[in-house]
Amino acid sequence: MAVLVGVVIIAVLAIVWAAASVRILREYERAVVFRLGRLIGQKGPGIVLLVPLVDRMVRVDLRTVTFDVPPQDVITRDNVPAKVNAVAYYRVLDPVKSVVEVEHMRAATSQISQTTLRSVLGKADLDMLLTDRETLNESLQQIIDDQTDPWGVKVTTVEIKDVGIPQGMQRAMARQAEAERERRAKVINAEGEFQASERLFDAAEVMSGNPAALQLRYLQTLLEIGANQNSTIVLPVPIDLIKPLIQSVEDGDARREQARERDRLRAADDAPRELPDAQDEDGDLRLTDARDRGDLPPDRGDERPA
Repeated sequence: MAVLVGVVIIAVLAIVWAAASVRILREYERAVVFRLGRLIGQKGPGIVLLVPLVDRMVRVDLRTVTFDVPPQDVITRDNVPAKVNAVAYYRVLDPVKSVVEVEHMRAATSQISQTTLRSVLGKADLDMLLTDRETLNESLQQIIDDQTDPWGVKVTTVEIKDVGIPQGMQRAMARQAEAERERRAKVINAEGEFQASERLFDAAEVMSGNPAALQLRYLQTLLEIGANQNSTIVLPVPIDLIKPLIQSVEDGDARREQARERDRLRAADDAPRELPDAQDEDGDLRLTDARDRGDLPPDRGDERPA
């Protein structure tokens, strides 16, 4: 009886020892084992045997872990306030370093991600933050990965999720986008007018060489007008019919202008020129009166020899 009790006690102790010393690890798990506080190394996956009360095991997950970076209040390089959040993906490459080199690996990676997010986005403009996110994501991933590499952690991806900007800035951006759309519409309209004018010029060149083509165009225009507005009567008059009348009117105006010019010249030639003669007679009379008064010496031609 005593032997049976001893066997049962030994069996129970063996079961307890086995339960305390045997660990089963999945394929994506590794065990970092410490014996009396000293690092032995990593073990797994599968069955791992430990010495009870001597060995201590730390499980490390090798799968890719996703965590959200909390929203960060940043000020861009062009002094625009924004609230930005992101998501990061990382995985453990070296289980030993992830346990020995850093305490609370996940919390440390989250903190370094938040500080790097504020630092990198503070050096970027708002336009770059909204349109060139790929470059910012690559820069964030590289900086965070360089800082977590000594911990045995590989940051694979960092993505900016949402960018919140003030309402006033959103309205200003909406007005800017509307103005840009209007500018593009005007440019497209101008280009269409230019191309249409080129085609019309080519059509005019073709029709000018063949009068029958112009007549056919007249008939086609009449057909289009008759199909849309049946109550409208249009009578096209060719320019060739009224061109002689227009030419005769222009020639008559030119002849009348020439006749008026000849009349002005003839009147200028027939104007009297008696005013200079009258001035000479007045001058001779004044000279004779001066001689009679003795103001002027007598004319040498009138003196007689003694």
